[in-house]
Amino acid sequence: MTRKKRRLYMLGLALLGLGAATALTLTAFEDNIVFFFSPTQLQTQDIGDRNFRLGGLVEEGSVSKMPDGVTTQFRVTDTVHTVAVSYRGQLPDLFREGQGVITEGRMINGVFQAREVLAKHDENYMPPEVAAALKEAEHFKANSKEQKPSS
Repeated sequence: MTRKKRRLYMLGLALLGLGAATALTLTAFEDNIVFFFSPTQLQTQDIGDRNFRLGGLVEEGSVSKMPDGVTTQFRVTDTVHTVAVSYRGQLPDLFREGQGVITEGRMINGVFQAREVLAKHDENYMPPEVAAALKEAEHFKANSKEQKPSS
């Protein structure tokens, strides 16, 4: 085997190794990517059986504890569409009806099975994804405290 052929084989092996490393890296990233959807977007998207984040407002009067004492069911809305959510675990202290929430999990038989629930952290905060989804649904209400011009 000549030096030129040996170099060509080494270059081919290096490119094959680089391609394999790139494929493995992209596969790992694909498993960790979590998309955000609002209830309205769920009506038009085919999510399949993958994890995603669902955000919106906890619908008034929809929170109920199951008899097992661990499972909570509630509905998330963007004021246009609503999605039923079931969560097994302890909810954040700031979780309550009418507040912004982001849940992470997957759809199973038409009910969103959440494995994590995130609630807003103060009275002026709404998760950016939720605010954008509500604006897109054209039902976003600005903060009721309007700035009054000083005279």
